[in-house]
Amino acid sequence: MPPDNATTVAPGADVEFPRDGSTGGTSITRLGADSFRLGEPGTYLVWYQVNVNQAGQLVLTLDGAELPATVIGRATGSSSIAGMMIVTTTSENAVLTVRNPADNASALIITPTAGGTQASSAHLVILQLS
Repeated sequence: MPPDNATTVAPGADVEFPRDGSTGGTSITRLGADSFRLGEPGTYLVWYQVNVNQAGQLVLTLDGAELPATVIGRATGSSSIAGMMIVTTTSENAVLTVRNPADNASALIITPTAGGTQASSAHLVILQLS
């Protein structure tokens, strides 16, 4: 998270996941800090967790289009927004992101240190199921 990630995520902007974790295979690759290529058409399990300071929502996008069935949010509090869903692509090289929905009224403030002095992390897991 900050300083690796932007402190705020504006409506219509994508959350950054700037550091690589474990990877395997070549069908899922990073395109940038906030976007990932799903190389093969198929079904994917996507799980994410992002610490934010206020009520808000996040949504998955494929090729820039928000997927309404993937909106996850909370009305109050200052903890994680986490989502897990199945996404199916029908074309090669689809681009996946986690976004603050474009029609939301305010930016999300990413929590830099939750409960201590160490930077807290956001997580994104993408598994190809078929």
